[in-house]
Amino acid sequence: MSDPRSGIRRPSSAGLVRLVAVREIAARIRDKNFLISSAVILVILLGSIGLQVAFGSGEEATRIGVVGDATDLRPALEAQGEPLGVEVTVVELDDEAAARTAIEDGEVDGALLAGDTADPELLVEQSAGGSMQAVVQQALGQLALADQLAAAGITSLDVPEVAVTALDPDADEDGQRVAFAMIGAAVLYSLLVLFGQFVAQGVVEEKSSRVVELLLATMKPWHLLAGKIVGLGLLGLVQVVLIAVVGVGGALAFDLVDIPGELVGTAVTVVLWFVVGYAFYAVIFAVTASLVSRQEDLNSVLTPTILLLVVAVVIGLQAAAAPDGTLALVTSYVPGVSPLVMPVRQAAGTVAVWEIALSVLIMVAAIALLLRLGGRMYAGALLRTSGKTKIREALQAERV
Repeated sequence: MSDPRSGIRRPSSAGLVRLVAVREIAARIRDKNFLISSAVILVILLGSIGLQVAFGSGEEATRIGVVGDATDLRPALEAQGEPLGVEVTVVELDDEAAARTAIEDGEVDGALLAGDTADPELLVEQSAGGSMQAVVQQALGQLALADQLAAAGITSLDVPEVAVTALDPDADEDGQRVAFAMIGAAVLYSLLVLFGQFVAQGVVEEKSSRVVELLLATMKPWHLLAGKIVGLGLLGLVQVVLIAVVGVGGALAFDLVDIPGELVGTAVTVVLWFVVGYAFYAVIFAVTASLVSRQEDLNSVLTPTILLLVVAVVIGLQAAAAPDGTLALVTSYVPGVSPLVMPVRQAAGTVAVWEIALSVLIMVAAIALLLRLGGRMYAGALLRTSGKTKIREALQAERV
């Protein structure tokens, strides 16, 4: 597009939107608040993975020293540790003095004096602990029973094998899927609030500094609105993808999940719902922010939107307990609430494809309506820099 009077080629609408988007990205990645908040989210995520690894990884391990013949004791101790979740390592020791030294030096957790002429004795530094004492007692009991049966001429026992039947074999996997979705809903809520506030703060900063007057001399209000939403949206998308990659990668690397495919699917679902939810809330945050001219007044106009997000995430968490409940079903189609409820229901595996499609279509229609109505309010309120602007005044100013 060119100006016939000056011969200068003017950027197209797409070019203007792109310029604003690039400007928003460049300004935000230099913002300390953005960098700090991004780092905090990643630290919390990595910390959560670390805690799960620390408290849920592997078996309890114990080293038991044996004074005497360990030929029969070694397999018995190791076998008794398995059902108790204890990894037993048997260390052969020469005598009681060596056993005491090994305990004092921390080489073993306990030492079993298993002489032929005396009753077995377990030496420990302070306390045997429930698991080690149980392992030793059951192992010795098993060997004693075998010896008594052999003395009586009984070489084997016909012990029936207990068959285990799970009433709900997929319960653990279902719980993991729902837990993934709940974490995803919490991350979605945090990012929607974070980037929504970035959009709002940018609008107020431009109004208060009169930069918006210079920008509107070269572009239309909708160019500015679209550029802000697209620029920060791309930045938010990169961040949510990074969080998903770190979270999924950490969970898979440390083997924290039993259903890796479901975890990846849930992460993809959360990312896609972020796109839809961000488009909805970014328009609301930008339009409401345009009604004020000072940062001090921003919280008052953003509070209703943030409360809506709080309600949405609370309903989403409740949907984890009852994904087929009336509340979850109804709110799955409510614009603004569905992005935090539907991922939880999808993770629970109770949502048909047509339900997801309908929910997305309703959200898209709501976004289109918001863009139309919110764009008019945004255009009417953007140049009004004296105090707060009422919604009616903004709509009337846009018609003039």
